[in-house]
Amino acid sequence: MLKLLLAATSLGVVADAGAAPPRPDVPGYALGQATLARAPYSMADLTALQKSMLFGADDVAALRQSKAILADQTEAILDVWYGFVASTPELVVFFGDTRSGQPDANYLGAVRKRFALWILDTADATYDQAWLDWQYEIGLRHNRLKKNKTDGAHGPAQVDFRYLPALTIPITTTLKPFLAKKGASVADVERMHAAWVKAVLMQAILWSHPYIKDGEF
Repeated sequence: MLKLLLAATSLGVVADAGAAPPRPDVPGYALGQATLARAPYSMADLTALQKSMLFGADDVAALRQSKAILADQTEAILDVWYGFVASTPELVVFFGDTRSGQPDANYLGAVRKRFALWILDTADATYDQAWLDWQYEIGLRHNRLKKNKTDGAHGPAQVDFRYLPALTIPITTTLKPFLAKKGASVADVERMHAAWVKAVLMQAILWSHPYIKDGEF
């Protein structure tokens, strides 16, 4: 199973108005596409969430610093993350084919390509409306509303909500050694890691919207 998986302090941040860099043509990757539904949360909601998380300009700077460090390590990072999923039955089930009871290699491969871009997007997030709309879409794709539809997969109906915020810990904990591989100071590694913890949790919170009762998000 593992082999299959691997083969497959101002607070609040003003949106970056700069043009997003071009992205590879990865199926299902839709950041910035006009076809996405508008997120049900606003830019004001995002600012309030960032303030509540003590997420500010210093964190954005730390994430930007991490991009140059992580950009050529994404495949190695994904090997670690996919290895963790493979060794955790509670998680690997969501990548399975319910018809065969086995991990779906095609689905794993498709998700992996988008996951690599997610690493770069997290480090270089613009926090604008297009970014918000993409977070909402990612949440929908974990929920029964759109799970499996992007890749025509035959997996479980949804990723259960409790795993979305929980995955903040293994993702950011296993990322830290990669942040330290390019000669950054101990202080800079700690600063980048702290920013990643906030950034991943922030996204997990936004992804949770489809799971929350109307009016309670």
